[in-house]
This record gives sequence, C-alpha cells and structure tokens, in this order.
Amino acid sequence: MRAEGSISPSTENFSLTDQEFEAIAQFAHKHFGLAMASSKKPLVSSRLARKLRQRNITRFKDYLASLDGPNADQERSGLLSLLTTNVTHFFREPHHFETLRNDVLPPLIEQARRGGRVRLWSAGCSNGQEPYSIAMTVLDICPEAAQLDFKILGTDIDPVVVQHAQAAKYPEDELAQIDAKYSKLVPKRGPDGRFPESLRKLITFGVLNLIEPFPFRGRFDAIFCRNVAIYFDNPTQQKVWSAFQNALNPGGYLFIGHSERMSGPAAQQLKTAGITTYVNLPAGRKT
Repeated sequence: MRAEGSISPSTENFSLTDQEFEAIAQFAHKHFGLAMASSKKPLVSSRLARKLRQRNITRFKDYLASLDGPNADQERSGLLSLLTTNVTHFFREPHHFETLRNDVLPPLIEQARRGGRVRLWSAGCSNGQEPYSIAMTVLDICPEAAQLDFKILGTDIDPVVVQHAQAAKYPEDELAQIDAKYSKLVPKRGPDGRFPESLRKLITFGVLNLIEPFPFRGRFDAIFCRNVAIYFDNPTQQKVWSAFQNALNPGGYLFIGHSERMSGPAAQQLKTAGITTYVNLPAGRKT
C-alpha cells in the first residue's frame, strides 16, 4: 500500500489529497500570485502526476522540497508552466491593435521623430507573439523606428517562454495568422529561421514577476497585459492594476484581456477608452 503523500510512477490513478493541493495552491499564490480554486484540483492532479512520473519522484513531499532546493528556479518554472496555459497568437484581439495603430502610435511616432523617448511594454508576453505584433504595427507606419529612441519591452514570469520569444522562431501555421499587410515585414526569415533583425532590434525580453516591485526607472507610453490577471485573486489584481497605473505616463494606454475587469484605486485614474482599453489620466484628475 502506498503511503499518503507519495506517488508511484506506475500508478495511473494518482490524485492529490486536499492537503497536498492546498500546499501547491499556497506556494503558487505566494510566489506567482496565482489564485487556484478547488475546482482546479483535478487538472492540477493530472498534470502533476504526469510530471512526477516523468521525474521518477515517488513522494509528494520530495517534490515540494525540490521547489526550494538547489535547482529551485528551474523547478518553480516547471510548476508555473504546469499550472498555467500559454495560449496566444499574433494580433490576438485585433481591436487593441487597431487602437494602437490609429490612436496610440501616431503622436508617439512624432514624439520619437523629434528626439523624444517612447516605451511600450508587453507584460506577460508568453512566447512573444504579442510584442512582435506590436513591433510589426510600429514598423508598418514608422520603418525607421529602430533608429529612434523607440523601444518595446517583453516580459514574462516563465523563463522558458521568454527564451522561446528571444529565439524569434515560429511554425508556419502561426505565421499564417499574420495579416497580409504586415507580411512584408516577415517576407522571408533569415537562414537561421528567425524573424528579421528589423523586428528583433525593437524588442528587449526579460523575466519579470508582476507581483513584485517593478525595477523600472522610466515610465511607459502603453502597456499590454492581457489574460494574465485572470490567474490572480481580486486583491492581487488591484495591486497589479495600481502598479501599471503608476508605471504609465499621463495619457498612456493600458490594454487588458477581454475577460478581465479594472477595479480598485487604479480605476479612479484609468479612463475607459475602448473595449478593455484604458488611458491614464494626469495626476489630480479622476474618472
């Protein structure tokens, strides 16, 4: 008989005990900000059982110990990937990119052409489709953007997906999602199969946990953070919304996911400017 809290690699019907699920849920909330309802237990149980079998780990407490062990960063990254789903594609939620193209970018491009600084941020960039979509939009109307003080930052908490984004390689079925008007920007990838340098030069990628203090000195003119806050509980969402509001220039835009809602103190400073689109009001003004 298997002792409680352990798992045999050959056992096909393993499921987490309530106590084990709670331990995972508490760890995920503390380190990633994730809110895991009890309804997620069957999914987590299935994915975790598969991972433990692959690792030939026979006791659940040994897996928990590995999350604080010598390879903690790698183990935690693996757990994060297990608990979340990286579903994205190029130009997802097209209305946001229409707003970016028509309302956000024109004055920013003029500002950059006069020598000004422009910064855009894709927070929770996953495999990179979002920041590359932003870069394509920028280059289509400002081909010289890479020669200006115009930068795009792409960050994600998961170093595995950040590495994928930095590699700038995508299968043909994903590239087929790109609108024809932008295809000239990726007509033929280089001999190494990567996106052309003209796109890659605009973007800097990094690993960043949104529930921790942001390390930036300057502010951003637009922030995309879509379908990330859905993993957070309401207090964590409000904390993140406020952090974004403080990281935006006055008049800067925040784009969030279609199933997400603005709430908390930040809602007083972020004015609705379209579907899940907000503009940061100048200090002293409120919605």
